[in-house]
Amino acid sequence: MMRLNVILLILTIGISTPGYTQEWKAKEGHIMSKWAKEVNPETVLPEYPRPQMKREQWVNLNGLWDYAIVKNDLERPENYDGKILVPFAIESALSGVKERVSDKDLVWYRRSFNIPAGWKGKDVLLHFGAVDWETTVYINGIQVGSHQGGYDPFSFDISGALKKSGPQEITISVWDPTSNGTQPRGKQVTKPNGIWYTPVTGIWQTVWLEPVSSQAIASLKITPDIDRETLTVFTKGKRMETTGYLVKLVALDGKKKVATAEGNLNGPLTLKVENPKLWSPDMPFLYDLEVSLTKNGKAIDKVSSYFAMRKISLDKTQDGHERLFLNNKPLFQYGTLDQGWWPGGLYTAPSDEALKYDIEITKRSGFNMIRKHVKVESARWYYHCDQLGMLVWQDMPNGDKSADWRGPSGYDGREMNRSAQSAHQFRKEWKAIIDANYHFPSIVMWVPFNEAWGQFNTVEIINWTMDYDPSRLVNGPSGGNFFPAGHTVDQHQYPGPAMPDVNIHAPNIIEGRALILGEFGGLGLPIKDHLWQKDRNWGYRNYGDKDELIGNYKKLVDRIPDLIRKGLAAAIYTQTTDVEGEVNGLMTYDRAVIKMDVGKTKEISAQLFNQ
Repeated sequence: MMRLNVILLILTIGISTPGYTQEWKAKEGHIMSKWAKEVNPETVLPEYPRPQMKREQWVNLNGLWDYAIVKNDLERPENYDGKILVPFAIESALSGVKERVSDKDLVWYRRSFNIPAGWKGKDVLLHFGAVDWETTVYINGIQVGSHQGGYDPFSFDISGALKKSGPQEITISVWDPTSNGTQPRGKQVTKPNGIWYTPVTGIWQTVWLEPVSSQAIASLKITPDIDRETLTVFTKGKRMETTGYLVKLVALDGKKKVATAEGNLNGPLTLKVENPKLWSPDMPFLYDLEVSLTKNGKAIDKVSSYFAMRKISLDKTQDGHERLFLNNKPLFQYGTLDQGWWPGGLYTAPSDEALKYDIEITKRSGFNMIRKHVKVESARWYYHCDQLGMLVWQDMPNGDKSADWRGPSGYDGREMNRSAQSAHQFRKEWKAIIDANYHFPSIVMWVPFNEAWGQFNTVEIINWTMDYDPSRLVNGPSGGNFFPAGHTVDQHQYPGPAMPDVNIHAPNIIEGRALILGEFGGLGLPIKDHLWQKDRNWGYRNYGDKDELIGNYKKLVDRIPDLIRKGLAAAIYTQTTDVEGEVNGLMTYDRAVIKMDVGKTKEISAQLFNQ
């Protein structure tokens, strides 16, 4: 164990390029969070990055890498420009670079690493949490794979490219056209302004190595059924071969075994979980799950996981309104619009503690749900939501152009036409995002489209999502343009509040769907010394001090109970934090100032759960 710890430390620090020495330092020019000021290149984001399927042995490759920015029609660089701190995007201050790149550029990364002696005879997997957007990976000059997609994890088996001994070299090229392309990109644009933010290019989640046998557990798909008191686990192997392999599942409540099952790899197994403890925001109980793989009685792989017994559904209450149900009981869902941006790291939180902090403040403020807005987080963010009991609505990051949209919410069914390649990429990445995050019980709703951004083939995409994951709800286009599809009709209204009008809008759109206020509020308060930029800071309504802000917030929330009685099933306040020029957060962008007292905010919110 001591030897492995030493190797981990060496790998995290990195090996300098010959003839080049540079100390890392975050770039100045913008505000920073307190966690950003504590970032150390030797221990950056050291936590195991995949809590839903954890192995004991792994090596973290976060830390200092060489980087170069070159034109995309040139060969890989012989000389590099300096050091970049992975996993922070090259445009971020915490990368130590803070340079913009264009769609005519490639960003190259390089570093050396060693394979621990104890991994001899094992296959070595190279994992990426997320890289934006098109990634090509070389080990010792040999291309081992490529990937397109900025929000889903991916891996390569690099065993065949490794040298027998000595340092190994990894080089990576990344191309990201940002808003000059049609790929999913969320709110990144080449010219940030208003609600559109700084580009994020390259590696922005943890990079790591893991040893496995030639056959191993590649993924787990876990589906609870509280009505039948069962848990179905589909185990997928690294290879399709199943002869002689046996999977064993053990479900645990603490140290107590509550269920076991055995069966074949590459198929479903069902556990009987009697009298299950149900997961909810009030009691976010998680069971542990041990998964082992044997061949002819010999253990060859083992991963630890977890699960929750919970059910999300749509049903009518006695008042005749469609409501969102959790564990067969109606629950009003009240959340914040959460964009997941950080002043130092852009898409990447500076620490796991920081990542968790936003969720903790949101819950302490009286919210039971977060809408993750046109961004996908690292696995650890959802893990924290699972642990803390925070419901999540997960957006698809938008891309391409926008359909005609006349706002605040459209009922006349407009959408755009995408090229075949653009449509293919959307479907490919949306499926990958759902697959990667299917595990997390906190996710209770998928949101394929927002305010007509990139909206196309609406009914087909929504129906596909409902069929692909029937265990969750699927939002109709959030904020319009509406079609008769999905489980909800989701109106946006600033400052609001408001709800879809059942009297004037098409009955085929309203009927059988929950009525949602998908965005409202946006009340702004700029705080001196905690602003991303000196001017052009805005909210949908701006106020002068904290008392004025929370007073007007209360006026908005006090109007929601009447809407609930009329059928409103959920509401989402904009937003968790300030983001760049937007100053309408519960907190400042650097998280240094909580603008509305969490106790008062929770007290104001409490009335929404007693209707």
